[in-house]
Amino acid sequence: MNTTTPLHSLFKAFGIISFFIFTALCVQAQTAKKVAVIKGKIIDIQTNAPLAYATIRVLKSTDSTLAGGGISDEKGQFTVDAAFGEYYAVVEFIGYKPLKTAVFSLSKEQSSQDLGVLKIAVASQTLDEVVVQAEKSSMELSLDKKIFNVGKDLANAGGTAIDILSNVPSVSVDTEGNVKLRGSDGVRILIDGKPSGLVSFKGGAGLQQLQGNQIERVEIITNPSARYEAEGMSGIINIVLKKERKQGFNGSFEVVTGFRPNYGIAANINYRKNKLNFFLNYGIAYRVPIGAGRLYQEVRGKDTTTLLQQTTNSQVKTVANTIRGGLDYFFDEKNILTASYQFRRTDVLRITDNQYKDYINTLNNLSAITDRQQRETEAEPYSEYALTYKKTYNKKGQELTADVRYLTYWERSDQTFTQSSVFANGSPNKAGNLLQKSLNDEYENQFLVQLDYIHPVGKEGKFETGVRTSFRDMVNDYIVTQRNDQGVFETLPGLDNYFIYKENIYGGYGIIGNKTGKISYQAGLRAEITDITTILRETNETNPRNYANLFPSAHATYSLNKDNALQVSYSRRVRRPTYNDLSPYVTFSDQRNFFSGNPDLNPEFTNSYDFGHINYFEKGSFTSSIYYRHTTGKVLRIRRVDAQGFSNTRPENLATEDAFGAEFTSTYTPVKWWKLDFNFNFFRAITDGQNLDATFKADTYSWFARQTSRFTLAPKTDLQLRANYEAPQQLPQGSRKARAFVDLAFSKEILKGKGTLTFNVIDVFNSRYMRSTFEGANFYTYGTAGMRARQINLTVMYRLNQAAGGKKQKSLISGDEG
Repeated sequence: MNTTTPLHSLFKAFGIISFFIFTALCVQAQTAKKVAVIKGKIIDIQTNAPLAYATIRVLKSTDSTLAGGGISDEKGQFTVDAAFGEYYAVVEFIGYKPLKTAVFSLSKEQSSQDLGVLKIAVASQTLDEVVVQAEKSSMELSLDKKIFNVGKDLANAGGTAIDILSNVPSVSVDTEGNVKLRGSDGVRILIDGKPSGLVSFKGGAGLQQLQGNQIERVEIITNPSARYEAEGMSGIINIVLKKERKQGFNGSFEVVTGFRPNYGIAANINYRKNKLNFFLNYGIAYRVPIGAGRLYQEVRGKDTTTLLQQTTNSQVKTVANTIRGGLDYFFDEKNILTASYQFRRTDVLRITDNQYKDYINTLNNLSAITDRQQRETEAEPYSEYALTYKKTYNKKGQELTADVRYLTYWERSDQTFTQSSVFANGSPNKAGNLLQKSLNDEYENQFLVQLDYIHPVGKEGKFETGVRTSFRDMVNDYIVTQRNDQGVFETLPGLDNYFIYKENIYGGYGIIGNKTGKISYQAGLRAEITDITTILRETNETNPRNYANLFPSAHATYSLNKDNALQVSYSRRVRRPTYNDLSPYVTFSDQRNFFSGNPDLNPEFTNSYDFGHINYFEKGSFTSSIYYRHTTGKVLRIRRVDAQGFSNTRPENLATEDAFGAEFTSTYTPVKWWKLDFNFNFFRAITDGQNLDATFKADTYSWFARQTSRFTLAPKTDLQLRANYEAPQQLPQGSRKARAFVDLAFSKEILKGKGTLTFNVIDVFNSRYMRSTFEGANFYTYGTAGMRARQINLTVMYRLNQAAGGKKQKSLISGDEG
């Protein structure tokens, strides 16, 4: 396959041109000086409960033009800055009637206006103006994170959590489901702010088991503060699941059908009566993603060069059942107890066919052809029990949160490998005829306790502190056997063991924050003690690790005016080797290419710096940032190939990596019927692995761009087009080639606004393949791999007592990218 195609060239040019166009358009902000303050509190008229993330618009009384706005905090309180003049305010919240205040004046003598407690009522029907406002609010920017409401992205309909992450700015996903943030791996993935068994064993790829319709929003934290656990070298991705707290009975129901079979049914139901709020999410899905790959390899010997041409085709039949339920008990508006239970079971039938064609010296000299099939069945049940208590105090901003969780996960994998081989003349190659079996049981139990407290200091300041403990036990019981000439299955040497992983982490933190004039800042320090032990029971190998570390962080924002702000941040992070990184178990589906962990792997540490600018303007927003990360003990997978052409890839510690980058994210609405979102990331990475091999080094420049256009074709009818381009990147052992792909989606409101019909095509040109080269002292490898082929989905959603757009939108800025 050519490394450059017309499609790649088109997207490369498109990305560069779009970047300069958006930069020019988005910096045209009109600034205004903050001279007066409007404040108040928003509550539910029936329950008196505060309403967080309600929208407040301040309009001129003379011509109703927008003069300012904001959102309410967790206590329902808000402050909005405006110039002197006469105004009225409009309060809006999804599912509630808008509230218009009386006209008030701001002047030099009256520089503040307290609107008091504003009580709003639940709407009896969906109001068009509320729907429009919700659609405009799908991204929120705060001091240390970006929040993307994923429900408005049409490409997400019918997909999984990994599909959703593929569409979020700053995030990229490779063909194996590995998640990267700003081009770097080592991302910490949380669900509802806590670790999940979904990503313990399989990393980001485990998120393919989580249906996208259960997700409310995704939080991107590129430089986490000390309140977050220190895990995650390049940052944290927090996936927040859906849950309503609106009075009465409400919910949504979804049916999915698709080509490359994708069938599913999901329901999100909520019922609140006075002090009790019940919620239930259920989904069942059947999917058959199809993957394909090609590999060409040269292995240079003393006198001969062996060549390999390999093709791989796979299909994974997956049935996933998920149920999540629980209740909130409101002792009063300041004390809430939440109990929940989640159960997920995934059953998989995986069939992978590999064909190997072996040549000697040239492709004209065929030696043998070998066919190998893997047939694997998997059963993966997962349970999570959670109990959370939250208390707020009379003093604004003071709150206490306690959380206890228990996770249990189990997976059984039963595999059979059938292999047959013939020589070039068609005669049987008996040495290549094999029948092998692999049985692999994995278990995990994890217990988490976390306590957080926030105490206000002075008028604008606050002090935060908390402790967290995590106890995790994981085991992997595996064995690989092979049938001998007598028909008896014998254990293969080195492939029968019982791997035990014990991890105890104790952490505590303190953060102090305040606001002085136009400057908001916070500084924090986190201390963590890590106690990890790995044991190979059969060979009696024990590898204990015990270390204590400090992780400082600092964030500051300078408000230039009401539309512009500068942000600077620093944090120290760690990437501890995960279970899969350490487990010596070798994947056996591919007889020529083996993957395993490394029991001797050490953690990597990163110092991360970020400087950014936020600009809001009438028709959109523009954010930019430059960043730098210095990493020691960089973890990277290294490929080695022996004289017979068999490769083994496992993670190893390289000396250092220095990454420099610049990122730009923009939203722009040139006309009412056309909305654009743009994300561009350029970076340089200098990797030094000469501690392992003098050739393991790379100095690469690369970039990726994503642009989404959403067109309103008619009332309640939208068309969405997304284009993606990832530039080539050098690696210490080779390179990753460029790739480009396009997604298309169409959406229409039906059933008088109670339903939505969505049709999407993911990877329109079937070009979402990863192409890579690897080079060593004795080998050269070029491969292509695709996680799944083009997918076409049709989704129908029905809402019961909910406004169009589903969940309430907790946000400030438009961002269909999420």
